[in-house]
Amino acid sequence: MNRKSFFTVTLIAMAAASSAQVNSKFQSKLDKQAKDMEQQVIDWRRHFHQYPELSNQENKTSAYIVEHLKTLGLKIQTGVAKTGVVALLETGKPGPVIALRADIDALPVTERNSLPFASKEIATYNGQQTGVMHACGHDSHIAILMAVAEILSKDKSDLKGTVKFIFQPAEEGAPVGEEGGADLMVKEGVLENPKVDVIFGLHIQSMTPVGNIAYRPAGMMAASDWFSIKVKGKQAHGAAPWMSIDPIVVSAQIITGLQTIISRQSELTKEAAVITVGRIQAGIRENIIPEEANFAGTIRTLDKGMQDKIHEKIKLTATKIAESAGATAEVSIERKTPITFNDPELTAKMLPSLKKAAGENHVIEVHAVTGAEDFAFYQQKVPGLFFFVGAMPAGIDPANAPSHHTPDFLIDESGFITGLKAMLDVTTGYMFMKK
Repeated sequence: MNRKSFFTVTLIAMAAASSAQVNSKFQSKLDKQAKDMEQQVIDWRRHFHQYPELSNQENKTSAYIVEHLKTLGLKIQTGVAKTGVVALLETGKPGPVIALRADIDALPVTERNSLPFASKEIATYNGQQTGVMHACGHDSHIAILMAVAEILSKDKSDLKGTVKFIFQPAEEGAPVGEEGGADLMVKEGVLENPKVDVIFGLHIQSMTPVGNIAYRPAGMMAASDWFSIKVKGKQAHGAAPWMSIDPIVVSAQIITGLQTIISRQSELTKEAAVITVGRIQAGIRENIIPEEANFAGTIRTLDKGMQDKIHEKIKLTATKIAESAGATAEVSIERKTPITFNDPELTAKMLPSLKKAAGENHVIEVHAVTGAEDFAFYQQKVPGLFFFVGAMPAGIDPANAPSHHTPDFLIDESGFITGLKAMLDVTTGYMFMKK
């Protein structure tokens, strides 16, 4: 048995030894309450889906959430990280402080499916008019956490400690020139007063079958960094390229060179990594070689050491290729989102709770994904567990399922009950865990 396998087995043994002490009567009560609220969760989700709002603009969304939370007798704080809402359920009995998070923003995507509650909302994003759509499932996350808050509030006498409900804006990224999201929430003290011991979060998944929960200890989702490169050459007539230092050709060579950082210079047996150029701009006329070209993209990594090395290699590759052509390259790299890192010990301890919610055979350990999630900022401060909840419509090949961030994004609402039960079970499971 190798060291990694031994570590995994040890953690599973620890989980069994310290499994949740939620009695069967209370567990049955939770399950019934979850089932009773299933249609309400669906109704809430449809409301949020029909009326989505972009990052840092979630004013109506927040107001709707607050309206519900007020009926539960919770302590409510609004305007957190601009439009966020935080609510406290205090039991008055000693116990852990458990945070639960749902993201509330939508995307600048124009919906094109025929749902009766499809979004018709229009907004301006980066100076352009666009449709607005919950094309990543945040509408379902809000609805699930609202139901968790209601159920746990009703069960307050059966609980101990404190539960902090975090409705977070701008997970998809704040508008240009603004701060937002989990990073700003942490800066504004969301994990303090009272100090949070652990945090849990989920994400609905359109490519995972309904009823399944997917998780991974350690790196679950990638760090996301953005880079931009400005190449400066010498302008000339397109008919006389020898009189130029062509920044477009140099940029093309750099872009090709960047891919060898992944294919030839990164230890991919350790973790996956990605460099993608998503934007390029140069020139104004077909027969003019411009003086400057600009392009930008994203870097995805699952290992901190690899992340640092890739950053260095990007700078070296760009500047030296440009230098070889007589041009210059200015490289800027912005660290956006850290690795979504599930605390291995916490993950192992909570596996029984996830299996209780979905069933023994429906909780699956998966490979890491190169998507990013700003839940990572909470996990940098306190142990956290983030997991996926399946909502792929039946009869769809996962390879052909409408993916997140697309106009055709579609999820099966029958998957929401699994997410609701999972959030209830990890909360009460941790709350009553034998130390």
